[in-house]
Amino acid sequence: MRAVVSGGSGFLGSHLCEALLRRGDRVCCLDDFSSGRAANVGHLLGDPGFECAPCDVTERVRVSGEVDAVFHLASGATPRDHSRRPLETLAAGSRGTENLLRLALRHQARFVLASTGAVYGDPEVHPQDEDYRGHVDPVGPRSVHDEAKRFAEALSMAYRRSEGADVGIVRIFNTYGPRMRRDDGRVVPTFIRQALDGEDLTIFGDGSQTRSFCYVADLIRGLVAMADAHLPGPFNLGSPSERTVRELAELVLLITGSDAGLRFRPRPADDPVRRRPVITRAHEGLGWQPRVPLEEGLIRTASWFATQSDTSRRPSQHFPVGRS
Repeated sequence: MRAVVSGGSGFLGSHLCEALLRRGDRVCCLDDFSSGRAANVGHLLGDPGFECAPCDVTERVRVSGEVDAVFHLASGATPRDHSRRPLETLAAGSRGTENLLRLALRHQARFVLASTGAVYGDPEVHPQDEDYRGHVDPVGPRSVHDEAKRFAEALSMAYRRSEGADVGIVRIFNTYGPRMRRDDGRVVPTFIRQALDGEDLTIFGDGSQTRSFCYVADLIRGLVAMADAHLPGPFNLGSPSERTVRELAELVLLITGSDAGLRFRPRPADDPVRRRPVITRAHEGLGWQPRVPLEEGLIRTASWFATQSDTSRRPSQHFPVGRS
């Protein structure tokens, strides 16, 4: 098939582009490079099945030729991105989602929305299955990301019901792996960067809060399966294995061989206390479940970070040269 991937130069988007090309699909990557990096897809530019076009999805989206699938991943992915660009985050979830839904409708293409486990907010139900409606503060410090994704889900289902759009929604939980930005503020790259640089690892709160970490290759298999399934979802995609943040920090120190210590800071407002997805629906509907253990995934991720030069760590200021 020919797939359009918005946010295709980002952490998840670049891995998705790679996976689609690997199985013989053609890919049109759209990105404004506000948080993605040109270097993430630079190695794909020589592939005859790959195109890369600078594009702000909140403007009108035009893609020539056939389109069989549209993956909407364009959005700032981290709390740091959301606080730095709150209006852009909301626009990507609203105007951006609608523009890509219209693109999919024009081409009668499958539309896959990359939503998030953040739609559950700071959950009062644990673990979280897809029937849980969430506990979100619509005016809190994390609200722009949470509400942008909640609106994107509502809009996608409205297009499915009223326009017959072939829509599928996945809710992505904490994902990690190579190509994460060192400075994006998320816990895995932060801990690995600090460990490799010999700095004490910063834990917000007492470290008892939990997350469920899914390796990027596993997550991408779920996205591709969703494109092929023609089911609406939503489906949780994440690891059902729950770890405390302190356990994660100690594991990173062990894997990297760092003799750094731990330092504790106040926990941010609205930071979820516990997150763990129920993935029964994804297993039954998509045949999906994660395979890579956390220890193995962290070794792969830390090894990648250790190979990055100071230049490659900085976001690109230029668009890659590709076909539009």
